[in-house]
Amino acid sequence: MVRTCVLADNQDVSRAGLRFFLERLPGTGRIEEAADKASLMSLLPDCPEAVVVLDYTLFDLKGVEELIILLRRFPLVRWVLFSHELSEAFIRRVSAEESVCLLLKDCSATEILEGLSEAFCGRQYICRQLRGLLAQVPAGREAVVLTPAETEILKLVARGLSVKEIARERVSSVHTIVTHKKNLFRKLGVNNVYEATKYALRAGVVEMVEYYI
Repeated sequence: MVRTCVLADNQDVSRAGLRFFLERLPGTGRIEEAADKASLMSLLPDCPEAVVVLDYTLFDLKGVEELIILLRRFPLVRWVLFSHELSEAFIRRVSAEESVCLLLKDCSATEILEGLSEAFCGRQYICRQLRGLLAQVPAGREAVVLTPAETEILKLVARGLSVKEIARERVSSVHTIVTHKKNLFRKLGVNNVYEATKYALRAGVVEMVEYYI
Protein backbone atom coordinates (compact mmCIF):
# COMPACT_ATOMS: atom_id res chain seq x y z
CA MET A 1 0.00 0.00 0.00
CA VAL A 2 1.36 3.43 -0.97
CA ARG A 3 0.89 6.03 1.76
CA THR A 4 1.54 9.75 2.03
CA CYS A 5 4.14 10.48 4.68
CA VAL A 6 4.15 13.56 6.92
CA LEU A 7 7.43 14.54 8.57
CA ALA A 8 6.33 16.28 11.77
CA ASP A 9 9.71 17.45 13.02
CA ASN A 10 11.01 20.98 13.56
CA GLN A 11 14.66 20.12 12.89
CA ASP A 12 15.92 20.48 9.31
CA VAL A 13 18.61 17.84 9.73
CA SER A 14 16.13 15.29 11.11
CA ARG A 15 13.71 15.83 8.23
CA ALA A 16 16.54 15.48 5.70
CA GLY A 17 17.69 12.23 7.30
CA LEU A 18 14.16 10.82 7.38
CA ARG A 19 13.66 11.69 3.71
CA PHE A 20 16.77 9.65 2.95
CA PHE A 21 15.16 6.59 4.54
CA LEU A 22 11.64 7.17 3.24
CA GLU A 23 12.73 7.56 -0.38
CA ARG A 24 14.14 4.03 -0.16
CA LEU A 25 10.87 2.46 0.98
CA PRO A 26 8.56 1.05 -1.71
CA GLY A 27 5.43 2.16 0.16
CA THR A 28 6.31 5.86 0.25
CA GLY A 29 4.11 8.17 -1.77
CA ARG A 30 4.05 11.94 -1.39
CA ILE A 31 6.20 13.35 1.41
CA GLU A 32 4.84 16.39 3.25
CA GLU A 33 6.45 18.40 6.06
CA ALA A 34 4.88 19.89 9.19
CA ALA A 35 7.02 22.06 11.46
CA ASP A 36 4.31 22.54 14.11
CA LYS A 37 0.93 21.27 15.29
CA ALA A 38 -1.06 23.79 13.22
CA SER A 39 0.54 22.69 9.95
CA LEU A 40 0.13 19.02 10.88
CA MET A 41 -3.57 19.53 11.58
CA SER A 42 -4.02 21.25 8.22
CA LEU A 43 -2.47 18.27 6.38
CA LEU A 44 -4.12 15.29 8.08
CA PRO A 45 -7.72 15.79 6.82
CA ASP A 46 -6.42 15.40 3.26
CA CYS A 47 -4.18 12.44 4.18
CA PRO A 48 -6.46 10.18 6.27
CA GLU A 49 -4.21 7.10 5.87
CA ALA A 50 -0.84 8.84 6.11
CA VAL A 51 2.21 7.73 8.04
CA VAL A 52 3.19 10.55 10.39
CA VAL A 53 6.80 10.52 11.60
CA LEU A 54 6.66 12.67 14.73
CA ASP A 55 9.41 13.88 17.05
CA TYR A 56 7.18 13.96 20.13
CA THR A 57 9.74 15.48 22.50
CA LEU A 58 10.39 18.55 20.31
CA PHE A 59 6.96 19.03 18.72
CA ASP A 60 4.48 21.53 20.18
CA LEU A 61 2.04 19.00 21.61
CA LYS A 62 0.95 19.70 25.19
CA GLY A 63 1.38 16.14 26.40
CA VAL A 64 0.49 12.51 25.89
CA GLU A 65 -3.26 13.12 26.25
CA GLU A 66 -3.24 15.51 23.30
CA LEU A 67 -1.38 12.90 21.28
CA ILE A 68 -4.00 10.30 22.19
CA ILE A 69 -6.73 12.70 21.03
CA LEU A 70 -4.99 12.91 17.63
CA LEU A 71 -4.80 9.12 17.45
CA ARG A 72 -8.54 8.88 18.06
CA ARG A 73 -9.39 11.68 15.66
CA PHE A 74 -7.40 10.11 12.79
CA PRO A 75 -7.80 6.35 13.36
CA LEU A 76 -6.33 5.28 10.00
CA VAL A 77 -3.13 7.29 10.39
CA ARG A 78 -0.02 5.37 11.44
CA TRP A 79 2.21 7.23 13.89
CA VAL A 80 5.97 6.72 14.07
CA LEU A 81 7.26 8.43 17.21
CA PHE A 82 10.89 9.06 16.35
CA SER A 83 12.65 10.83 19.21
CA HIS A 84 15.97 11.09 20.98
CA GLU A 85 14.59 9.96 24.32
CA LEU A 86 11.18 8.89 25.66
CA SER A 87 10.18 8.32 29.27
CA GLU A 88 9.19 4.87 30.52
CA ALA A 89 5.73 6.11 31.56
CA PHE A 90 5.15 7.55 28.09
CA ILE A 91 6.34 4.37 26.38
CA ARG A 92 4.02 2.22 28.49
CA ARG A 93 1.09 4.53 27.73
CA VAL A 94 1.47 4.71 23.95
CA SER A 95 2.65 1.14 23.40
CA ALA A 96 -0.94 0.11 24.07
CA GLU A 97 -1.94 1.93 20.86
CA GLU A 98 -1.81 -0.32 17.79
CA SER A 99 -1.38 2.65 15.44
CA VAL A 100 1.91 3.71 17.08
CA CYS A 101 5.46 2.68 16.24
CA LEU A 102 8.34 3.69 18.53
CA LEU A 103 11.86 4.41 17.28
CA LEU A 104 14.82 6.19 18.86
CA LYS A 105 17.12 8.45 16.88
CA ASP A 106 20.13 6.34 17.86
CA CYS A 107 18.60 3.18 16.34
CA SER A 108 20.60 1.58 13.55
CA ALA A 109 19.70 2.36 9.94
CA THR A 110 18.46 -1.21 9.55
CA GLU A 111 16.10 -0.88 12.49
CA ILE A 112 14.80 2.53 11.36
CA LEU A 113 13.97 1.09 7.94
CA GLU A 114 12.37 -1.94 9.58
CA GLY A 115 10.20 0.26 11.81
CA LEU A 116 9.13 2.52 8.97
CA SER A 117 8.31 -0.49 6.80
CA GLU A 118 6.09 -1.93 9.54
CA ALA A 119 4.28 1.40 9.86
CA PHE A 120 3.59 1.50 6.12
CA CYS A 121 2.20 -2.03 6.38
CA GLY A 122 -0.12 -0.94 9.19
CA ARG A 123 1.62 -2.90 11.93
CA GLN A 124 2.94 -1.75 15.30
CA TYR A 125 6.68 -1.68 15.87
CA ILE A 126 8.74 -0.99 19.00
CA CYS A 127 12.50 -0.80 18.65
CA ARG A 128 14.68 -3.29 20.49
CA GLN A 129 16.00 -0.80 23.02
CA LEU A 130 12.51 0.22 24.12
CA ARG A 131 11.27 -3.38 24.14
CA GLY A 132 14.17 -4.17 26.45
CA LEU A 133 13.25 -1.28 28.72
CA LEU A 134 9.65 -2.46 28.99
CA ALA A 135 10.78 -6.00 29.72
CA GLN A 136 13.34 -5.09 32.40
CA VAL A 137 11.81 -2.17 34.32
CA PRO A 138 8.80 -2.87 36.55
CA ALA A 139 5.60 -1.00 35.68
CA GLY A 140 5.33 0.45 39.19
CA ARG A 141 7.83 2.91 40.66
CA GLU A 142 8.57 4.25 44.11
CA ALA A 143 7.74 7.87 44.86
CA VAL A 144 10.14 10.31 43.20
CA VAL A 145 12.46 12.09 45.64
CA LEU A 146 14.07 15.27 44.29
CA THR A 147 17.21 16.91 45.59
CA PRO A 148 17.01 20.61 46.57
CA ALA A 149 18.79 21.55 43.32
CA GLU A 150 16.38 19.46 41.22
CA THR A 151 13.40 20.97 43.01
CA GLU A 152 14.67 24.49 42.32
CA ILE A 153 15.29 23.74 38.63
CA LEU A 154 11.83 22.18 38.31
CA LYS A 155 10.32 25.30 39.89
CA LEU A 156 12.13 27.56 37.42
CA VAL A 157 11.12 25.35 34.48
CA ALA A 158 7.49 25.48 35.61
CA ARG A 159 7.69 29.28 35.84
CA GLY A 160 8.58 29.31 32.13
CA LEU A 161 12.27 30.20 32.34
CA SER A 162 14.51 29.10 29.47
CA VAL A 163 17.70 27.12 29.98
CA LYS A 164 19.77 30.31 29.59
CA GLU A 165 17.61 32.13 32.13
CA ILE A 166 17.89 29.26 34.61
CA ALA A 167 21.68 29.21 34.15
CA ARG A 168 21.81 32.94 34.85
CA GLU A 169 19.53 32.56 37.88
CA ARG A 170 21.65 29.78 39.37
CA VAL A 171 25.02 31.24 38.26
CA SER A 172 25.78 28.10 36.31
CA SER A 173 26.68 27.10 32.76
CA VAL A 174 24.05 26.35 30.13
CA HIS A 175 25.58 22.90 29.63
CA THR A 176 25.18 22.10 33.33
CA ILE A 177 21.53 23.17 33.33
CA VAL A 178 20.81 21.16 30.18
CA THR A 179 22.28 18.08 31.87
CA HIS A 180 20.32 18.69 35.10
CA LYS A 181 17.12 19.25 33.13
CA LYS A 182 17.58 16.07 31.11
CA ASN A 183 18.24 14.02 34.26
CA LEU A 184 15.28 15.65 36.01
CA PHE A 185 12.89 14.83 33.17
CA ARG A 186 14.10 11.23 33.13
CA LYS A 187 13.63 10.97 36.90
CA LEU A 188 10.09 12.36 36.72
CA GLY A 189 9.16 10.24 33.72
CA VAL A 190 8.22 13.29 31.62
CA ASN A 191 9.18 14.30 28.09
CA ASN A 192 8.65 18.05 27.87
CA VAL A 193 8.16 21.29 29.81
CA TYR A 194 4.37 20.99 29.76
CA GLU A 195 4.43 17.58 31.45
CA ALA A 196 7.09 18.74 33.94
CA THR A 197 4.92 21.76 34.81
CA LYS A 198 1.91 19.53 35.39
CA TYR A 199 4.03 17.43 37.75
CA ALA A 200 5.26 20.55 39.58
CA LEU A 201 1.69 21.77 40.08
CA ARG A 202 0.46 18.37 41.31
CA ALA A 203 3.44 18.03 43.66
CA GLY A 204 3.04 21.54 45.05
CA VAL A 205 6.47 22.64 43.85
CA VAL A 206 4.78 25.73 42.42
CA GLU A 207 1.39 27.23 43.25
CA MET A 208 -1.18 27.86 40.53
CA VAL A 209 -1.00 31.63 41.16
CA GLU A 210 2.79 31.58 40.79
CA TYR A 211 2.50 29.52 37.60
CA TYR A 212 0.35 32.15 35.90
CA ILE A 213 2.57 35.12 36.86
